[in-house]
Amino acid sequence: MQSRKIIIGIITIFTVLILSACAGADEKRNTETESNKEENVESNNDEMDMEESDTNEDMEGMDHSGMNHSSTGEVPEGLQEADNPTYQVGSQAIIESDHMSGMNGAEATIVGAYDTMVYTVSYTPTTGGEPIENHKWVIHEEIEEAGDEPFEPGTEVTLNADHMEGMDRATAVIDSAKETTVYMVDFVATDSGEEVKNHKWVTESELSPVE
Repeated sequence: MQSRKIIIGIITIFTVLILSACAGADEKRNTETESNKEENVESNNDEMDMEESDTNEDMEGMDHSGMNHSSTGEVPEGLQEADNPTYQVGSQAIIESDHMSGMNGAEATIVGAYDTMVYTVSYTPTTGGEPIENHKWVIHEEIEEAGDEPFEPGTEVTLNADHMEGMDRATAVIDSAKETTVYMVDFVATDSGEEVKNHKWVTESELSPVE
């Protein structure tokens, strides 16, 4: 009888020890899981912060807040009118470009259509401030050094355009070049209701027919 009690006691002690060990292991696993979750959350937050920072930097590089929406309608000397443009002068088209606020989705009236080389350019405004990158668009006839041949990307030029404050006479680098039809357009900004006259420039690929 006494032996049986001793055996039962030993079994009880072993059971308690085993249960305690299992509980400790579970607690350790739970602690590790919670720690991993916290690390993943922190990592995701850091990635989101980096993505937001990169997006802000890209937007700063393409800042067009100083763009002159309207113009006098004068065009550079030597600019040739398009013989048979897709969008005829006086017709309407939808702008599919976001050079500036309120432009994308606006219904435009075509004021002028011209065949030329168009460039995206990067430059530092003559008035100071941050460099402007990939500005759309400057046409061939708005560059001081323009001749018969188009400029290659990477070429340094002098701008003779006043689309934005500090642009005229600024030194710029050609980022890209393509031959196309460009349009001067009138439109009403979708966000402010501002009536924009003789806006320069919108390319043919940035317009779509009015349905």
